[in-house]
Amino acid sequence: MTEAPSDGGVHPSSATSSTSSAASLSPGLERDLLGRVVTAQRSWQAPGVSVGVVRDGQLVWSAHVGSARLGPAPAPATDDTQFMIGSVTKTFTALAVMSLRDEGRLSLDDTLETYLPGTRHARVPLRQLLAHASGLQREPVGHIWESLEAPEREAFIAGVEEAEQVLPSHHAFHYSNLAYGLLGAVVERVTGQDWEHVVRERILDPLGMTRTGLTPAADRAVGYQVDPYAGTAGEEPLFTLNATAPLGGLWSTVADIGRYAAYVARPDDRVVQPDTVEEMCRPIIMTDVDGWSGAYGLGFGMGRRGDRVYVGHGGAMPGFLTGLRVRRKDGVGAIVFANATSGALTLALATDLVEAVVDAEPTLDAPWVPEADQPALAQLLGLWWSEGSPITFFVRDGELWSRLAEDDQLSETRYAAEGADRYRAVAGRERGEVLEVVRAGDGSVEKLYFATYAVTRAPLAFADLQA
Repeated sequence: MTEAPSDGGVHPSSATSSTSSAASLSPGLERDLLGRVVTAQRSWQAPGVSVGVVRDGQLVWSAHVGSARLGPAPAPATDDTQFMIGSVTKTFTALAVMSLRDEGRLSLDDTLETYLPGTRHARVPLRQLLAHASGLQREPVGHIWESLEAPEREAFIAGVEEAEQVLPSHHAFHYSNLAYGLLGAVVERVTGQDWEHVVRERILDPLGMTRTGLTPAADRAVGYQVDPYAGTAGEEPLFTLNATAPLGGLWSTVADIGRYAAYVARPDDRVVQPDTVEEMCRPIIMTDVDGWSGAYGLGFGMGRRGDRVYVGHGGAMPGFLTGLRVRRKDGVGAIVFANATSGALTLALATDLVEAVVDAEPTLDAPWVPEADQPALAQLLGLWWSEGSPITFFVRDGELWSRLAEDDQLSETRYAAEGADRYRAVAGRERGEVLEVVRAGDGSVEKLYFATYAVTRAPLAFADLQA
């Protein structure tokens, strides 16, 4: 056992911060964030805690409290120190699957039969595996969390046939590491390449995540378990996940996960299309039916605090706990690493840090500028009526929008033109539905149909429409 320093491991040399000037935080906010991290590290009795905050695409602040390695000479972490990120790895597996989906190489409605012919779980679709809605048992067969010996590919696939579906599909959220091991196998079957190669080629390299992978460097952080009474720290063994790596095997750094968080907050087409990230971050199944404060999408978890929803994932491996949270609407994210097996509430702290930034320095909207004239939309704008209720059509950022009531953003819909007098709802209420324009003989707009409902300039009853 290695005894922790008597002062909790906080020294000037091991409590450091770095700031990017382009989008830096105010000194008062930085001090508040550092105080939260120091308090957390002492409360958790974690040998070391490393955090980073991302805003507007950049790592704007980071801090490292305590030690990444305790002995023989305690060493603080840096932004480039590798920690095992555990189940945050699942988001990378999900992105790999979605990139293949976007290329048309698989469908989320494909079942395991397509990739594992003859399996007893043949009817389980990929979509359910991604959302932890399949009902498959939590872990691969065996006792890998006792032996810390994970199966190789053939043994893993053979073990799948012994695994149970412990709940009916979509009966309830049921977290399944087994499901993500299977998704990794699907990625390998589709591409003919190792899972790590696919993740590196499709995600890590495009995002510049050069310090992320399955094999850590010699200067990695060391994981510890701290005795809750004696306060002593014992080094945990390394766990090589082999064929189960897609469920939690990656190592990464504050700098690299900062790049990743920035991408999740403001995605472009380097990995998948922005709409795909949006799809992955929409709830599919609630994780807490009573509280309605948590949900899971296609690889990303969601947590709600008040009116705000944060996306991300937690991770746990022997000696390591990780939290990733992103407030996509504000472009703010946080990463928290602790080199401790238990006791560190990393996901909660990551949420706290994002919330503190958004509260103290809220994202400012861009100034309004007048719209360019769009004659093709002129006759569609203004007040209309449908089902006896008002619906207003207007232009925002050059695109056609509607809303049901003033100042009700939840009722807003954005449209894209699909041809002459035909528009598709592409965001917001009734997404996917069609808006049709009906013209009179003189070419003027007579009425609209939205999702087949009549939309008229005057408030008409259903009886009036029959006349």
